[in-house]
Amino acid sequence: MMQNINHQISHILLLILSLLAITPALATNKPDLMLAKVFDASVDVTQYWVSEKLDGVRARWDGQQLISRGGLLLNAPKWFTQNFPETIMDGELWVARGEYQQTVSIVRKQQPHLGWKKIKFMIFDLPKHTGTFSERVKIMHAMSNQTATPYLHFIKQFQLSSNELLMQRLQLVTSQGGEGLMLHRKSGRYHGGRSHDILKLKPFSDAEAIVTGYRPGKGQFKGKMGSLQVKSIEGKTFFIGSGFSHQERNNPPPLGSTISYRYQGVTDSGIPRFAVFLRVRDEP
Repeated sequence: MMQNINHQISHILLLILSLLAITPALATNKPDLMLAKVFDASVDVTQYWVSEKLDGVRARWDGQQLISRGGLLLNAPKWFTQNFPETIMDGELWVARGEYQQTVSIVRKQQPHLGWKKIKFMIFDLPKHTGTFSERVKIMHAMSNQTATPYLHFIKQFQLSSNELLMQRLQLVTSQGGEGLMLHRKSGRYHGGRSHDILKLKPFSDAEAIVTGYRPGKGQFKGKMGSLQVKSIEGKTFFIGSGFSHQERNNPPPLGSTISYRYQGVTDSGIPRFAVFLRVRDEP
């Protein structure tokens, strides 16, 4: 009997350890990130620094560890962060243009692994620096010359003299597979939450929504998901029926998951027009 009890205890301990291994660890404090608003034509680009918008996994380096936007500790290998400075930094964990899903797959695993060799931490801001963004750019430029690791890079910041040149640069970046551009106000200081001091510019509007239901397919999609019922950040409920692969219609995003979609303006009642599914936002 004692042998059976010991065996049961060992089994329970192994189960507990396995659960601990797969349960994401919460950071002490969820980072209060500065988030972008959408660019509009009235903006004077000469008042901003411009950079490419990288479609990666947003993260903060707190001087000792990487923390996701959602406040989870990211289990990067020690060799990945070995020569990172103690300076607190905001950036994107990024593989390459068009590789968002691969990036998420790598960084969301709960054990360090060699997949991180594909990742670069692309820095675009210094949250605890109290100066203007122009002053922060100077600091980041100096830091880039002192970096002693292939896994840490600083996103190139540049200036443009007209909105016409801005649109030309947007077209160039997107034609090469990039997602868009980011604009940081030169005089802006870092603070948490949405801000006009940081703007995103894409060739189309995009947003996120929560999956709340499904509508069955018809015709060629009979027996599959026809469209997703979603709820926007603004609380608007609507359906998205395009942009899905056959695999995604067979295995649609689960209820409660967050998805990204693009659209072309909104109706008088605030419903996105011509909404098209982009992907599941399953980053940590």
